[in-house]
Amino acid sequence: MFGSSRPTRLTRRVTDASSGGTRIKRVLKRAKLPPIRFHDLRHSCATIHPVEGKHPKYVQERLGHASISITLDTYSHVIEGMDGGLADAMDDTL
Repeated sequence: MFGSSRPTRLTRRVTDASSGGTRIKRVLKRAKLPPIRFHDLRHSCATIHPVEGKHPKYVQERLGHASISITLDTYSHVIEGMDGGLADAMDDTL
């Protein structure tokens, strides 16, 4: 989707550096949604995947990250179980 090595016609048009931001702003304005950057959409998508149970390797490949460590460093806070039960342990202690 966002990290594809061969962009589709749609992604080429939307992500064109000279017009992509402007197009997204127009679409959001017409839909009466708050303005956000294209990169924010990418980040949202990458955050939703682990929450929905997608494997981090899948997320890495979708985003085009060079290594899994980049993906895990950035998105591990949303992956269930990555805290190793720390929150539950703290609740029990407190």
